[in-house]
Amino acid sequence: MTGTGTGSYLDSLMQGQAQLPAALASLSPAWLKQLRGHAVERVGSLTVPTTRDEDWRFTDIAPLTKLMWHPVQEAPRLAPADLDRLSLPEAAARLVFVDGRYAPQHSFNNAGFTVENFTAGMAGHGAIVEAHLGRHAAFEHDAFTALNTAFLHDGALIVAPRNVALAAPLYVLFIATQKEAASYPRCLAIAQPGSAFTLVEEFVALHEDAYFINAVTEIAVADNAQVNHVRVQQDGGAAFHIANCAVSLAHASRYHAVSVALGARLSRYNLNVLLAEEGAECAIDGLALINGRQLADSHTLIDHAKPHGLSRQLHKCIVDGAAHAVFNGKIMVRPGAQRTDSAQSSRNLLLSGKARVDTKPQLEIFADDVKCAHGATVGQLDADEVFYLRSRGLSDAAARKLLTYAFGAEVIDRIAVPSLRIRLEQAVQAQTAPAS
Repeated sequence: MTGTGTGSYLDSLMQGQAQLPAALASLSPAWLKQLRGHAVERVGSLTVPTTRDEDWRFTDIAPLTKLMWHPVQEAPRLAPADLDRLSLPEAAARLVFVDGRYAPQHSFNNAGFTVENFTAGMAGHGAIVEAHLGRHAAFEHDAFTALNTAFLHDGALIVAPRNVALAAPLYVLFIATQKEAASYPRCLAIAQPGSAFTLVEEFVALHEDAYFINAVTEIAVADNAQVNHVRVQQDGGAAFHIANCAVSLAHASRYHAVSVALGARLSRYNLNVLLAEEGAECAIDGLALINGRQLADSHTLIDHAKPHGLSRQLHKCIVDGAAHAVFNGKIMVRPGAQRTDSAQSSRNLLLSGKARVDTKPQLEIFADDVKCAHGATVGQLDADEVFYLRSRGLSDAAARKLLTYAFGAEVIDRIAVPSLRIRLEQAVQAQTAPAS
């Protein structure tokens, strides 16, 4: 990483680390103290990325570094009405975090296994948590992941027992309520051999002022296990949202992700999936729907490390106004990962003359017996399709709204949680509505 004058910015963020609850030091096991301390050291050695860094050349986060953020000391209590619009009736468990702090009064667990805050969960699962926490989302070279790890305290812990499959989703809800606050959401999900579950992560706000979300999620999927992962980012319009998700797949395991980005002034989502053992499979679907002067950046890495891996990826951007979307998707096929089957598609829709998309699908193949393909398209609504709908009685605005909605609905329809799918369909419809 390169950067000028950003060390002091990281130092200012780290000032809040010393203000974590005093009980944290006494209750944390030695390995967690060591992990947190190592992260603090890395923050001191790293700098905030700039547009001179190749992976950030389209995403200028200077506006983030020009603002000062205060650490969250105590999150306010929410009124029941605040949660009504965010309900997920199908959920077997719900963990709520307000400004990064666990809110037990709004949380419940009927899943029959561990879906808890870190503090409680580590008491019964210390060994398995130690084996995975901070092991997949590497912070050695990433300042934001290091910051999140330095502030490790509250967080969602999910441990699915061997051969247990749960049909109902597990809901982890992160709510921002404080202006100019920096929070560090954390989630660790572990699917033990033969298990299966659906994880829904959602980020929302109760205000439109500026705040900073720095989130990290780690998912470990053991042999023959399956995780469906839905991630929804609906932060406030002035928010900054930077997130890292790292997934590790063991033998014959499966991971399906759907990521939807609607909010934030500036958002960046890094998703790294390692197919670490033979026969692993993943499918990654993404949708960014932005307008105004929003910037949404999605970087993904699908790393085929062993033979007989299968991956599919579809990422779509709908960009209006003067908004800017970025997609960089890399598929890596390592030496020896023979019989890999991988396909990637980036499809982008521009709704205005000032809208911009930078897309870069990539293949890096170091094996000779593989089946890999990728492609990208950037365009506007098809004039013939608009004409067809107008010939059937729709207005020009209504025809464009319908086509835009249909473009995004392909991704949303892949969410297997009916109430969330309906809620997102309504959000997309509202955002693509023609001006009155």
